[in-house]
Amino acid sequence: MKKKKSMQKYAKIVEKMRCGQCLMIDGATATEMERRGVPQLKNAWNGGGAISHPAILKDIHKSYIESGAEVIISNTFATCKHTLEDAEEVDNFRELNSSAVKIAKSACSEMGKENVLVAGGISYWSFTGKHPDLRQLKSNISEQAHILSDAGADLLVLEMMVDIDRMMITLEASLETKLPVWVGLSCRRNEKNQMCLLNGEPLKDAVQCLSGVSVDVLNIMHTDVTYVDECLAILSSGWTGLKGVYAHSGKMVGMEWTFNDVVSPEEYSAFVSDWMKNGINLVGGCCGITTDHMHFVARELFAKDNYGTRI
Repeated sequence: MKKKKSMQKYAKIVEKMRCGQCLMIDGATATEMERRGVPQLKNAWNGGGAISHPAILKDIHKSYIESGAEVIISNTFATCKHTLEDAEEVDNFRELNSSAVKIAKSACSEMGKENVLVAGGISYWSFTGKHPDLRQLKSNISEQAHILSDAGADLLVLEMMVDIDRMMITLEASLETKLPVWVGLSCRRNEKNQMCLLNGEPLKDAVQCLSGVSVDVLNIMHTDVTYVDECLAILSSGWTGLKGVYAHSGKMVGMEWTFNDVVSPEEYSAFVSDWMKNGINLVGGCCGITTDHMHFVARELFAKDNYGTRI
């Protein structure tokens, strides 16, 4: 019964986007915890908050829901098994992933927003640069994806997909859960002035590999705000599904995000306005984009019903 209700909620959200609405998702969670003083895990960044500071994590989710987010993402970006092995926290692998989803779901319930979707975030990113081989990666992702599903995630969101081989293995393993899966690509400009994934492979090649697979939404995420327009142009030429954006602002120094270089809420709202005019279906924020940013975006662009959307 719970799975059926979850799929019905998901279908309604997707239908709204397919009918032309642009929906809000949340902003950053991990850097928002950092901004609020939550300590990091060595080699697993801000992945420990579900155990160490669950009340702060829940409050962040609630703030985004209050803004009007219709999808929130669990704080599980840095809780893949090999990431937690590097952090010597692998004994907490199941609890960190399960608790993160349950905290997000509890935030929805306490806000009386049962129709908000909770997405289980998955990434294969390594803060040490050590990656398992593809066979082990598939096993790690499959185990994490099933934990997130069992904890009640309505869908899975793959984040910071930065190379094609690992992206496709991660997608294959995630689809084993039978949950809907969205894919997030992180991009930069290469030495030839081409837009590419962070590892250097052309963005258009990644989009081509994803064409025809079982993915409803392709997101440009954890990508500098100034690169998004070019990324969307590439998506428009090779992707017929729904498109989302949650960009970042600022940069990481060591293991900490630098907030002094982050665009203002007013500046981010102006970027979002342009992306919405380009026909995106989903918008939020990634690293450096705070609850303040998303409250401003909600007030300026969504509450006015400018784009067929209202909080």
